[in-house]
Amino acid sequence: MGASVKTTYREAVRAAMRESLERDERVFLMGEDVGKYGGAYACSLGFLEQFGEERIRDTPLSESAFVGTGIGAALGGMRPIVEVMTVNFSLLALDQIVNTAATFRHMSGGQFSVPLVVRMATGGGRQLAAQHSHSLENWYAHVPGIKVLAPATVTDARYMLGAALDDPDPVIIFEHAMLYPEEGAIEDPGSGFDPWHSEIRRNGADLSLITYGGSLPKALSAAEELASEGIDAEVLDLRTLRPLDNACILRSVAKTHRAVIVDEGWRTCSLAAEISALIMEGAFDELDYHVRRVCSEEVPVPYAMHMEEAALPSVARIISAAKEMF
Repeated sequence: MGASVKTTYREAVRAAMRESLERDERVFLMGEDVGKYGGAYACSLGFLEQFGEERIRDTPLSESAFVGTGIGAALGGMRPIVEVMTVNFSLLALDQIVNTAATFRHMSGGQFSVPLVVRMATGGGRQLAAQHSHSLENWYAHVPGIKVLAPATVTDARYMLGAALDDPDPVIIFEHAMLYPEEGAIEDPGSGFDPWHSEIRRNGADLSLITYGGSLPKALSAAEELASEGIDAEVLDLRTLRPLDNACILRSVAKTHRAVIVDEGWRTCSLAAEISALIMEGAFDELDYHVRRVCSEEVPVPYAMHMEEAALPSVARIISAAKEMF
């Protein structure tokens, strides 16, 4: 590891895209408002002036059209970064992602690959109501043929994009919108950066808090409060949602013998449910208490601030679930 540099998550995303655009002429960025406006979350601010209209392309409000265009460009040898403003809007491109990008290598007998990266904002907490606030990462993690990353730290936001662009198959990167203004230190990974494995963000002996993306800060805060009450919680950041790092999850549970899974998706058919099943199949005899899940309430995310806060996972709910185990 080299020296660390403090910055925001948004600036880390911007630096990652700028580096990718500068190092490889095949890379270009396309999506709604990525050019003149500088990106819905200001991640591409200044790119249009630096790289020009050929490589920074504002698109019509048609996710199916511009994601499909990205697939075609990837098949033609380019390395497109396609930005979808929010995961809710990506449902308009599900056919392109799931039926085309994810299946092309299989259906062509390995003759073609789709080196496409799709970035999208996810998650609630900003009072943007039900069409802009959901966490549907597990929909994509369900699909063979694509990989799914969820950077929760500024270091991962800085370096995951490069790894995704180097991959020959489609990669979806979920950036939780509440993380963009968060500050942290970018650690220089040298040549050893590996986004395809989970990371222990806090070591502990009594309980595993398993989470990803925008819920990581909540899990870390909960762990600190639990520590003040004598409960030593380990915090596991999944980082990659497909493929899941099963071995790391099972190692943590075997160490602590208890698990709380924090997932901003809805509980029913959630990523948390998959991880819970994995633990039951692979570490059942290690458990001292049944697996607990802290997920969003089974409602469309409300607009009113107090209702939105009540619907999403919170530090208090994580602590309550953890304490029940003792």
